[in-house]
Amino acid sequence: MSNFYTDVPELRHHLNHPMMRRIVELKERSFADYGKYDDAPVDYADAMDNYDRTLEIVGEVTGEIIAPNAEGVDAEGPHCANGRVEYASGTKVNLDAMVKAGMNGMTMPRRYDGLNFPITPYTMAAEVVSAGDAGFGNIWSLQDCVETLYEFGSEDQRQRFVPRVCQGETMSMDLTEPDAGSDLQSVMLKATYDEQEKCWRLNGVKRFITNGDADIHLVLARSEEGTKDGRGLSMFIYDKRVGGVTVRRIENKLGIHGSPTCELVFKNVKAELCGERRYGLIKYVMALMNGARLGIAAQSVGISQAAYNEALAYARDRKQFGKAIIEFPAVYDMLSTIKAKLDAGRALLYQTSRCVDIYKALDDIARERPLTAEERAEQKKYARLADSLTPLAKGMNSEYANQNTYDCIQIHGGSGFMLEYACQRLYRDARITSIYEGTTQLQTVAALRYVTNGTYLALLREYEQNGVSDERKSFMERFIELDNSFETAVAHVRQFESQEVLDFLSRRLYEMAALCVMCHLLLVDAEADGNLFDGSLRVFADYAEAEIAKHSKYVLNFNLSDLECFRKK
Repeated sequence: MSNFYTDVPELRHHLNHPMMRRIVELKERSFADYGKYDDAPVDYADAMDNYDRTLEIVGEVTGEIIAPNAEGVDAEGPHCANGRVEYASGTKVNLDAMVKAGMNGMTMPRRYDGLNFPITPYTMAAEVVSAGDAGFGNIWSLQDCVETLYEFGSEDQRQRFVPRVCQGETMSMDLTEPDAGSDLQSVMLKATYDEQEKCWRLNGVKRFITNGDADIHLVLARSEEGTKDGRGLSMFIYDKRVGGVTVRRIENKLGIHGSPTCELVFKNVKAELCGERRYGLIKYVMALMNGARLGIAAQSVGISQAAYNEALAYARDRKQFGKAIIEFPAVYDMLSTIKAKLDAGRALLYQTSRCVDIYKALDDIARERPLTAEERAEQKKYARLADSLTPLAKGMNSEYANQNTYDCIQIHGGSGFMLEYACQRLYRDARITSIYEGTTQLQTVAALRYVTNGTYLALLREYEQNGVSDERKSFMERFIELDNSFETAVAHVRQFESQEVLDFLSRRLYEMAALCVMCHLLLVDAEADGNLFDGSLRVFADYAEAEIAKHSKYVLNFNLSDLECFRKK
């Protein structure tokens, strides 16, 4: 059977990025755990070898167990009986295999039985698992909710809950409600303090909750009587062992069938406050969602990788007019474009995860001692980069997953429309990625301030200073022109001095920024390993130029009368 990690050499390339040395230094606190824990590394090389070996195990489990179970899980799905969820039989096997392999609590400190991994190798594991089965990826990767509990919970809560996650218990984040989807400040699930029992009680309904019958829940609820906005919301921890939450139903979904999406009923449920009151949405959910968005970006890249694998294998095997269809220009054009988007999106994903790693590690160090001035500056720099890159990574990779699975079916022709081929499952699974954890439209909103305040342009100008070999100098020249086009488009929109115009054109500006960033990141990758990335660099450069030219022309030709026309529609 294939190994979903070692079969993708691009993953090892990103794992061995130069930034990892600083990430490991921060995460391992100069290797202070060595000698205290059996699995603690002695130095950088030992840590990197540990990550690589662990990812090999994830790749092996995915190739031998998760991927072969995917079609059966998709057909069977989870079941709801007596207010509880029962996973599909294949999902149970998958979970058991991952627990036995020790792949839970990957990012948590060793003192809580975690592996103390940085976000980057954990994100790679999430990508690998999602390539095998995106629905199971949802269940397994929700362990990253423990990051929020670890960051904002009390030490007592960490000691009680984090080891349970590290041992294999599942998590969920219970945010949305029937009347509060993306508009989370409208959440009305009520939290009241029980003076007699000295605990909080939760009452209400949550809807569209992924893995809603999990062992440990993070619940957004309204704790402040009389409030109607986000300032009245707090975060709570619900332990399934306590009881009180029932699953009313499991949603009948288009895709990700293995992942139970539940409607939950809370009836006087005992819960405990996580962090401080009133910060549930404005602080804790924002941290939770940023992690979830990185996770969906990884899931999207995993789906794109699976789509490329399926399309390539079919194109090599299928013969028409006396030759394999991969030899037809129309087919290899689609294949090369899938691969280029996959490599560009993956470059953006892991650049984002590395930025998250540095600022998160410094945040954690700040809980132990004051940061130096240099560390504070580093923390601020990478927090800003992570915040600006996350909506690009989530939005663009989810859109690419949709496009790539569409093209995968097209390469299969009529066979792609048949249920016995995996490409139709990938297509259905991909569709949700641009919707949940913030639609692409909301990612555009999140990125817009970085468009207008010059953050993306400054980042692009920084990339332009990278050294480049003579053989790829022409790419840098082309990319500088693309950066200039982006700058011109932004300046044109700003001259209207209208928020409505900015909002109307924001998606085009967002995509221009993302395309420019991905071009530069692919160039960096090609400079490091031309054999792996030169092909995608050439294809993506042509693709990005065409897309940016299209967006630029639309933006520069825009006038206010166009807006009136659309209003009337």
